[in-house]
Amino acid sequence: MDPFEETRPLLRGPVVNEEDPLSPPDGAEQQSDLSKVKNGKLFLATFAAVLGPLSFGFVLGYSSPAIPNLKTIDNPRLHLDEEEASWFGSVVTLGAAAGGLLGGWLVGRLGRKLTIMVCSLPFIFGFTIIISAQNVWMLYGGRVLTGLASGVTSLVVPLYISETAHPRVRGMLGSCVQLMVVTGIMGAYIGGLLLDWRWLAVLCSVPPTLMLGLMCFMPETPRFLLAQGREVEALAALRFLRGPDAPLHWECAQIEAAARQQGAGGFRLKDLQSPGLYRPLLVGVLLMLFQQLTGINAIMFYAETIFEEASFKVCPLGVSSHWID
Repeated sequence: MDPFEETRPLLRGPVVNEEDPLSPPDGAEQQSDLSKVKNGKLFLATFAAVLGPLSFGFVLGYSSPAIPNLKTIDNPRLHLDEEEASWFGSVVTLGAAAGGLLGGWLVGRLGRKLTIMVCSLPFIFGFTIIISAQNVWMLYGGRVLTGLASGVTSLVVPLYISETAHPRVRGMLGSCVQLMVVTGIMGAYIGGLLLDWRWLAVLCSVPPTLMLGLMCFMPETPRFLLAQGREVEALAALRFLRGPDAPLHWECAQIEAAARQQGAGGFRLKDLQSPGLYRPLLVGVLLMLFQQLTGINAIMFYAETIFEEASFKVCPLGVSSHWID
């Protein structure tokens, strides 16, 4: 076998620098290539994907307005006492923890697109169970399912966006994930002012339903397709995302070269002995830990209850609050 066979790019295209396929075209040629890229369908694919984080935000915010409704409901099988209300808000985190672990396995087996479509189903089924709930355990089950979907979503959507977006817009599109999460939380709070807990669950089920429908028409990420040896499909995905006049073969070669560099040697546990690796990893883990220890999730889950028990009430104009002695 040709010793260069295994390292030869699967797709031959106009790679400018054969010694370094990662290097972009120079000067005027680079500007010309960038001007040929069309972002319209890339933005559409990103919008379809970030409906997942929007759904995640609705899950986080749903319990805040729903709990006061369920604590005053006449139906004894659905009425929540203090302990049950606490579980209703927090049980979603158990599903999210499981979803985070499951998502890592799904993205490698099913791909990014199909994982997004699959994780929309627990969102839809979870809110459907809440809508049709006949007892407290159905409420818990719905919350666990929506939490499971949220855990998968928090992993796969940023990955999908990073692998479909080109460098000029990747940072902007990546920031949309967190923006849509907080938009969903705000949407749940605003919806809770106008709707009871069942109709609010109906509202929360709309974004994942739209996501499932729209993702049917979006492509898989070119990186995943190339990793699976599906070169023709990868080119078709890039043509959809970049437009027909973009340098598709060059970008495919670039993706392959980057994947080979990242995959060279693999990862080993002893690599963590390197300060250049374990220090940023430790900082990142501690930042996430401290963020959770602030108790922000508890505030989001029980915001309305917290303000009620703190004796805050809405003023007659409905635009501010005041303290009641």
